[in-house]
Amino acid sequence: MGNGDSRVRGLAARAGGWSARHRWAAVGIWVLFVVLAMGLGSAAGRVDVKDSDQLKGETHTAAKIIEDAGIEEPASETVLIQAKDGSVKATDSEFRSAVSAVVKAVEGTGKVTDVTSPYDTQTISKDGRSALVQFDMRGDSDTAGERVEPVLKAVEDVQKSHESLRIEEIGGASMMKTFDDAFGDDFQKAEYSAVPVALGILLIAFGALVAALLPVLLAVTAIMATMGLMGIVSHVMPMSDTANSVMLLVGLAVGVDYCLFYLRREREERQAGRDPQTALRVAAATSGRAIIVSGVTVCVAMAGMLFTGISEFEAMGLASLMVVAVAMVGSVTVLPALLSLLGERVEKGKIPFLHPDSKLRRKRGGANRESRFWTAVLKAVLARPVVSVAVAAGALLAVAAPALGMKTQELTLDQEFGDSLPIVQTYNRVNEAFPGGTEPAEVVVKANDINAPEVKSALAEFRERAVSSGASRGPVDIKLHDEQNIAFVYVPLIGGSDLDKAGASLDKLRDEVRPATLGELDGVEAPITGQVAGSKDFNDQLGGAVVPVFAFVVIFAFGLMLLSFRSLTIAITSIVLNLLSVGAAYGILVAVFQHGWGASMVGAEGVGAIVAWLPLFLFVILFGLSMDYHVFVVSRIREARLRGRTTRDAIQHGVVTTAGVVTSAAVIMVAVFAIFGTLSMQSMKQMGVGLAAAVLIDATIIRGVLLPAVMALLGERNWYLPKWLHRLPDLTHDESSEAVTRGTGTVRDDEGERVPV
Repeated sequence: MGNGDSRVRGLAARAGGWSARHRWAAVGIWVLFVVLAMGLGSAAGRVDVKDSDQLKGETHTAAKIIEDAGIEEPASETVLIQAKDGSVKATDSEFRSAVSAVVKAVEGTGKVTDVTSPYDTQTISKDGRSALVQFDMRGDSDTAGERVEPVLKAVEDVQKSHESLRIEEIGGASMMKTFDDAFGDDFQKAEYSAVPVALGILLIAFGALVAALLPVLLAVTAIMATMGLMGIVSHVMPMSDTANSVMLLVGLAVGVDYCLFYLRREREERQAGRDPQTALRVAAATSGRAIIVSGVTVCVAMAGMLFTGISEFEAMGLASLMVVAVAMVGSVTVLPALLSLLGERVEKGKIPFLHPDSKLRRKRGGANRESRFWTAVLKAVLARPVVSVAVAAGALLAVAAPALGMKTQELTLDQEFGDSLPIVQTYNRVNEAFPGGTEPAEVVVKANDINAPEVKSALAEFRERAVSSGASRGPVDIKLHDEQNIAFVYVPLIGGSDLDKAGASLDKLRDEVRPATLGELDGVEAPITGQVAGSKDFNDQLGGAVVPVFAFVVIFAFGLMLLSFRSLTIAITSIVLNLLSVGAAYGILVAVFQHGWGASMVGAEGVGAIVAWLPLFLFVILFGLSMDYHVFVVSRIREARLRGRTTRDAIQHGVVTTAGVVTSAAVIMVAVFAIFGTLSMQSMKQMGVGLAAAVLIDATIIRGVLLPAVMALLGERNWYLPKWLHRLPDLTHDESSEAVTRGTGTVRDDEGERVPV
């Protein structure tokens, strides 16, 4: 067979061949791998990302100082006491009795410490109608949400006996509890509904129960194995809950897709009159190879997240990369073994009207509806490729246009949840009465001697200047930790929950107030942290990561396409088309979530911004997933071209024969992502809608119109590879030429043509 065949002799074909011959061994190894990964993972336990490692910049420095000093910052809580109308003032006896009732009630729970009265700390609003009782939760701040229930109950009881006042609690612990209640249920709902939805669509796609169960089974075992691996890997690179959810989403979408590609090809070959062994071998060498090229591309794209320097992102990237790699390996090893074991039984559990056999009985040899639809579309596209490119590209550029005005930020509580949660209204009320009070900036001051006279006077001057500079209205609180020589300075920022205005106040503190006061002293560190600072540092860090991540993903994807198809043209068009679909997804996101156009149709609201991490995350995931279809369709076109068809015929054949499988795969992805669009958090809605919209655009306009039109226009230039690139390693693999070398003869395919097997 010479060098050409041993070259790659299709890694996928070799793996599939081995698995089909050693069926039980392949299944046994897979089961053992999944069980071992889960066992070792649960024994190792998962290490989660620490707050101090989340970011670089001042936020990181501050968290590190606190951590090194061994100071456990407790979760602080606030109770807002507010007159419902203007008649009651904080100085009235009714108001005073409510304040002391709150103080007594929260102290009585035994869960809190450091309870302060507004009459001592002067936390009374300018209009005298609102006051804050502040206290800290005892114990570890990370788990305070689990212990806050009795405190919330005690505050509720005080509210019942003071009808004319509004008495509500808010703070780190109560927000954590609200988040966990809303968020935990949400994710469980999404995770539980994703599998049945995927299974339902597969039943429609295959019309047979066994064939539909296989992809779900593979995706679920890949996810289980990855969960175990995440536990082991987290000891080197910490993981997180978000990474877990993203891994689940990607694992299900990709795992099911890969199986679907493989199974549909194997079924197609059997329907063309081949025996199960040959059908399996052809599927392994064609779809199996497309899966490996696609899987490696997705993994490379996910690896782009490791360049952000943000731990949460690195965790997401690594978890997604692992699940794609596991699903890819499973698809080309255990799947052929299962298909070999099942043989014709893969068609068991036929569903009337859905199974191809029943369709074939009704209309012998007729193409299914999907293929008929795409045949009609392609006829029009190939007849007028210039018009098709102009219309489709023009439409996508128009959809992408709003993305030019994209604004990103960390979403505030009211943006994240809208008015659906009572705690959001409390948050807004506190912010109105005490601007910046719910999320003050926190200055962590570290000195050799925190009680040295010059440090004390610098702190006092900082406190005074914070207000006089216009960054804060006060009151500026200072908490000393003498033993560790650290002081915490809490500065409520003017601008409150408006992150742009609060950000300007923060800049004043960092650029004007600090250098003129604490910055004058040698040996004093004073990084400024807090929610507003965290959001700003996060955005800055992300801004710096965008270019290297984009460059890495695009260059690597280009290289992989070049090696896989040995065509400069295909590599360039793949990248351009992918960027176009990502751009369109960005445009839809900005239109819906930033401007609120049509937001109510997806049960969302225009919150004026896109959550900061989403654009980069979407780019990476979409670039990976779009390559999925692209590789699959172009492989089919190339295969047809190598079998002697003209380029135009090959395009028609490639797109029509893959139409059914790509449509099914896209419908599953869109459905799984759309589930995330139903969650109550706006950031999850944004992720779900962004991913679903992009996959939909990708599987229809890009794959059905733009790709064939562009390829038709380019004609023979599609396969152009300059001479100087001929030295590149050859990763192409053509099943038909290899089969000819084996001299196994030919059969007629489903279109009546003689093809080698």
